[in-house]
Amino acid sequence: MKLISYLPVLLLLVLRLPAADVPRPNLIIINIDNLGYADIGPFGGRNQTPELERMAAEGRKLTSFYAAPVCSPSRASLMTGCYPKRVLPIPGVLFPAAAVGLNPTERTIAEVLKDAGYATAMIGKWHIGDQPAFLPTKQGFDSYFGLPYSNDMGPAADGVRSSRDQNPPQLKADPVAVDLDGTGVRGLQPPLPLLENDQVIAHVRREEQIDLLRRYTERTVSFVRAPRDRPFFLYVAPNAVHFPHYPGDNFLGKSGTGLLGDWVREIDWTVGQVLGALREAKLAESTLVLFTSDNGGPVGLGACNAPLRGSKGSTWEGGIRVCTIAWWPGRIPAGTSTDAMAGMLDVLPTFARIAGASLPQDRKIDGVDLWPILVGEPSAPPRDHFFYFLGLNLQAVRLGPWKLHLASGQLYHLVDDIAEAHDASAQQPERVKRLRELADSMKTDLALTGIGPGCRPLGRLANPKPIIAVDGTVRPELAGAAKNFPR
Repeated sequence: MKLISYLPVLLLLVLRLPAADVPRPNLIIINIDNLGYADIGPFGGRNQTPELERMAAEGRKLTSFYAAPVCSPSRASLMTGCYPKRVLPIPGVLFPAAAVGLNPTERTIAEVLKDAGYATAMIGKWHIGDQPAFLPTKQGFDSYFGLPYSNDMGPAADGVRSSRDQNPPQLKADPVAVDLDGTGVRGLQPPLPLLENDQVIAHVRREEQIDLLRRYTERTVSFVRAPRDRPFFLYVAPNAVHFPHYPGDNFLGKSGTGLLGDWVREIDWTVGQVLGALREAKLAESTLVLFTSDNGGPVGLGACNAPLRGSKGSTWEGGIRVCTIAWWPGRIPAGTSTDAMAGMLDVLPTFARIAGASLPQDRKIDGVDLWPILVGEPSAPPRDHFFYFLGLNLQAVRLGPWKLHLASGQLYHLVDDIAEAHDASAQQPERVKRLRELADSMKTDLALTGIGPGCRPLGRLANPKPIIAVDGTVRPELAGAAKNFPR
């Protein structure tokens, strides 16, 4: 009888044991592209997402999880455990044939885990450098299958400016190609390449985009089911649900909320396939899965960030706070939620701790270990402040529940006013002062604008070339056999 009475206490202690005290788990990140905060059911969305509802019921929602306003910075932050500006100091996103990318000297999450004995793989959108020296297989991943950047970065005639229910626009003249400070060619863009490892295996057009998420899902499930004698780290980054919207045939018209809703339904199916494969392989209780989005949803293209204010590309909460679920049956408490501050930059130190891996000691890491909030420890949250960068500019800062927009001086209490609707600056001058002092602390590190002393060098190459030239010629060292999408 005494043992029975102690069981609840023993169970709580097991849940809170440091992850290093148990066998090293498999680690999976599912990072959706442009998914709005409320585009899925667990975060109040109207789209039916039963698999994500189940994931949330079996896991823990992170309701104050921050990414970046746009994709390249967000993905650089995820890979390095740093504020985006520290490791990828660019004004926006990378475009095809960029001369710059994430510096190969950076230690990515894949490299840290690989050094700890993990098998590593990536499936999906990379978008932190498309030149050969910047590709995933040069940044710690044993294998790669996916697009090097967004699914809208190609010729309009290939359907990258129009969703599957639209005809490609008829351009009267080719747009002018512009190199944006070495970050790539915008305007006249080369054909969209599908890569396997470092080889081009297809030119992605409309038909390929329709089938792409299914291919990603099949590759992911095959990887999960493959026999191996060591733990794995798998990074899955679908191009869905970035515009143009290309839901697969099995999901077309099924949501009742348009193409975006259909694609969200397909994403939900993908999650179900992945978690189902883990259950079937008896890996569920030895695998941590983190589901998130790379930035807030673009409201003008149908995304929903309610109740947050703002859209992708902004530092309002709707542009940078993303729907996130952590799932690890038996370790992460089921059906729970936390509003503790967390973000992309915290994933590397958290995964390193869980895997028993060593963090780089020769450089600054901005992220913190989230393990206490993942398992619901009652101690103080590991993060109490956050800096909101848009490109090279610091636009806002948060300390506890208070957020200050620096240019306007508007102050919001994000617990009582998540929608940033009631400016409290007039009533809270001391808090405004304290937050401005916190922002000013960045002047000697990343700087408030421009390149600060704490920004690390970009990877940079002379004479960058597109993977597939406008005339269809594949870069010789990347030329592979087109086998995945026979035409």
